[in-house]
Amino acid sequence: MDDRVEAGKGGFTRASWVNVLGNAVKIVVEGAVGLAFGSVALLADAAHSVADLVASIVVLVWGRSSFDEPDDTHPHGHDRIEPLTALFVGAVIALLGLNLLYESAQGLVVGVEVVFSPLLFGALAFAIVDMYLVYWYTTRVNETLDSTALEALATDCLNDIYTSLAAVVGVIGVLLGHPILDPLAGGLVSVLVIYQGVEIGRENVDYLIGAAADAEQRDEIARTLRDHPDVEGVHDLTVFYDGPVLEVEVHVEIDGDIPLRRAHDVESDLVDRLRAIEDVGDAHVHLDPSGIGEWKEQPDGS
Repeated sequence: MDDRVEAGKGGFTRASWVNVLGNAVKIVVEGAVGLAFGSVALLADAAHSVADLVASIVVLVWGRSSFDEPDDTHPHGHDRIEPLTALFVGAVIALLGLNLLYESAQGLVVGVEVVFSPLLFGALAFAIVDMYLVYWYTTRVNETLDSTALEALATDCLNDIYTSLAAVVGVIGVLLGHPILDPLAGGLVSVLVIYQGVEIGRENVDYLIGAAADAEQRDEIARTLRDHPDVEGVHDLTVFYDGPVLEVEVHVEIDGDIPLRRAHDVESDLVDRLRAIEDVGDAHVHLDPSGIGEWKEQPDGS
């Protein structure tokens, strides 16, 4: 494993550990205060973080495998492990949102009973600061890694902040004699949490099933190929996701009479140009002699 990959795996591991520890501390603080004063809002927020903790552990243990080199059992590498972990996190987020929506509906129907204490605000303030710091660190690390799993964890940190703010509204309602604000605010936040979980899942399903690149990315790749001075035609261009990165397969037409060594150099140059494009992880270029005409009816032919 080269130094750059090793550094990326190290950053991923540290960010995952920060998420694990951040959620663990939040659970202890909110759970203790919630039990002491009977706050359903704090206990629900702490329970939310229990599932977040599980998701963080899964990313820590499983997600690091995406940095492993190709081997005999995974000859194309482990890139798809990362969106698989992100898909798991997205599913957890959506389920938590549904649970929060259910709990909020129960609170609206049955009502809630909470004994007010300033410690309720203190615990929620701690939870918000804790999750913001975890979010800040995770996004900072992910600026260079562009990891879908870390992006999902960062989104979950924001969800935690939103649910804690909803709990703050509930505690204010208790202070002012309007405890109904607690489940009402929770219900509104739960819809946002469900939406974000579904969006994370949808994006990473595309990565897992090898969805095609969008038209803009495909056009950029075709343009890069045709801009090469030795390229006379392009056909059978396929661009699809292999995990979170794009893979390119293409046939390129060049002068059939040039020396084999020169043709090899052209192929290597084209592969390097394609790999330099953002989001492209690998490229496979097959050279064909131009002028034969058998590809005129093929897609991307010229």
